[in-house]
Amino acid sequence: MRSVRARAALGATVVVALALIGAGLSVLLVLRANLTDQAGLQAEVVAREVAGQLALDVPYDRLEMRDEEDHPVQVTDEDGRVVAVSKDLRAISGTGTDRVTPVPSPTAGGSGGGSDDDNGGDDGSDDDDRHATPAPGRGEVDSDEPDFGNGTADVDGETADYRFASVKATTSAGVTLTVHAGAPLAAEQEAVGTVRGAMLVGLPVLLLVVAGVTWLVTRRALRPVEGIRREMAAITASEDLSRRVPEPGSRDEIARLARTTNETLTALEASVERQRRFVADASHELRSPIASLRTQLEVGAAHPELLDVKGAVADTVRLQALAADLLLLARLDAGERPGRTALDLGALVREEVSQRTGDRIAVTVSVPDSGPDSGPFEVAGSRGQLARVIGNLLDNAERHARSTVTVSVRAAERGGVVVAVTDDGAGVPPEERERIFERFVRLDDARTRDDGGAGLGLAIARDVAARHGGRLTVDGAREGGARFELWLPGAR
Repeated sequence: MRSVRARAALGATVVVALALIGAGLSVLLVLRANLTDQAGLQAEVVAREVAGQLALDVPYDRLEMRDEEDHPVQVTDEDGRVVAVSKDLRAISGTGTDRVTPVPSPTAGGSGGGSDDDNGGDDGSDDDDRHATPAPGRGEVDSDEPDFGNGTADVDGETADYRFASVKATTSAGVTLTVHAGAPLAAEQEAVGTVRGAMLVGLPVLLLVVAGVTWLVTRRALRPVEGIRREMAAITASEDLSRRVPEPGSRDEIARLARTTNETLTALEASVERQRRFVADASHELRSPIASLRTQLEVGAAHPELLDVKGAVADTVRLQALAADLLLLARLDAGERPGRTALDLGALVREEVSQRTGDRIAVTVSVPDSGPDSGPFEVAGSRGQLARVIGNLLDNAERHARSTVTVSVRAAERGGVVVAVTDDGAGVPPEERERIFERFVRLDDARTRDDGGAGLGLAIARDVAARHGGRLTVDGAREGGARFELWLPGAR
């Protein structure tokens, strides 16, 4: 059962089996109930015909009972004594009494009346009155719903199941009699048996068909999945991320799975390629300051008087800054989320600018203290990382500005805050405005080593902005240089 096809076929077969069994039982119950009701209706008709004759004071031995072989009749009085039965009825059950021999009764219309000795030696006048023609009937038949029940009857030596209806009738003399008439249940039993047999034969065949069809359909539907699996296994074995899984022409879930898998492979290939390039660029960038520092130390060891301490310190600082940048990028790539501390971005900008004592160009700060655009400009995030972004933007502006560097803070749309850093340098060409945010990318005029840039400052700034739910963009400034805008969502 480890196969999806097997589980699907088994599940479909079980569901269909339960549904068919439930439907089959319902059909059998409804069929049996309908046929039983029809038999009960036939029995009621016969019972009411006999009851009508009793209500008209027809003597017991003159009762007309139609289809006596199919509809046995038993008549009892108030005391449960049998006063009349249909012809050839030898045994009966289900009517309250199993007697089939009429008992002599003094009631009106009684064919079971006894002889003179039976009546204690009554004179002939009483006997004549008993056998005289009855007066016009004044009895009635009970119009209530008859009582129904199931039982058996032996008619002329053949025993069968019957549906009995019991109807009460009152003679003109006030005697209440009960007529039990039966209708055979053979048709009901035969029909139910036939349907049940057909279901028992057809159900296994139908379940086999369902299981087979489900197996074939599932196998055909999962065939592209097997192709995707094989290709993924080949990609894993070959480590060739340029390969792609086959995409079926259908527009179903499997096609979407294949497309999503290829998109994932594309993103993975780009990530691995970016990682490889990052490692290569980092190695290249680290090689230069390490080689320079080693050379100075080796010269100093051989000739102490020639040791350039300031150069060694500068290379060490540069190496330390580069290592810190690489460590921060590694943490960002690992998915590190910044702390969610509320802070005033205007105050952070003022603090960051106040600590920059060695800039060649003084930074102009524009943070409104009053008016509709005044602070506080609260955002939520990591104070250290956001300070790093502002510092990187100011370093970039100092590197390219001619005479002016300006940083401003203002409220923005959707409750956000914007920090804008502008300079009057050469600006960034439109075709390079996205490329400068890539790692280790420096434009031609920024490749001098004394500038100290490794091409990581803007990449770090954009990654940190994205981790804070913001964005970092560059455009042209009115002064002719570059204008970097950092948008961050408000703390509220």
